[in-house]
Amino acid sequence: MSDEQKIEELNKQMAQQEALVSKIAEGETTTDGKYLTFKLANEVYGLEILRVREIIGVLPITRVPRMPEHVRGVINLRGKVIPVIDLRAKFSMEIAEETSETCIIVVDAEDGNGDVLIGILVDSVSEVLDISEKNIEETPEMGSAIDTGYISGIGKAAGKVVILLNIGRVLDTREVTIQ
Repeated sequence: MSDEQKIEELNKQMAQQEALVSKIAEGETTTDGKYLTFKLANEVYGLEILRVREIIGVLPITRVPRMPEHVRGVINLRGKVIPVIDLRAKFSMEIAEETSETCIIVVDAEDGNGDVLIGILVDSVSEVLDISEKNIEETPEMGSAIDTGYISGIGKAAGKVVILLNIGRVLDTREVTIQ
């Protein structure tokens, strides 16, 4: 399957998730355990599906002066300027060259005044997984010097360990607000 087909398939899954959101609003179902998974440096991470707006290929990124190194810049997505965070840089990982699988996940991040769209640059997007609450363990203690507040738990699904991110804690909207 080509990268474009993979992104198209994931966007179809996202459309199915939007239908699920409608059912949730009507009280017909719940989203417990739905996560979009992606890779960074061969590790699998997951985001709550309701925070994900869309998945896009890498667009030209305009660098904004005086931004932190992990803020790659901004993109123009259908007339809307959206900041892009490189999660590898944010997590102090080695920066990798972009490949055909590198993509941007557009997520909702809260800033106190409502939701703000932010793009996160990831190595590749995997799939939407159902991870039941019984298969999610609390974040293990790593010592007081290591901040793990951005991890909402460790999930186990499909024979994989998935680091579940609390995207609201990962992204600080004050870093990327352009005034």
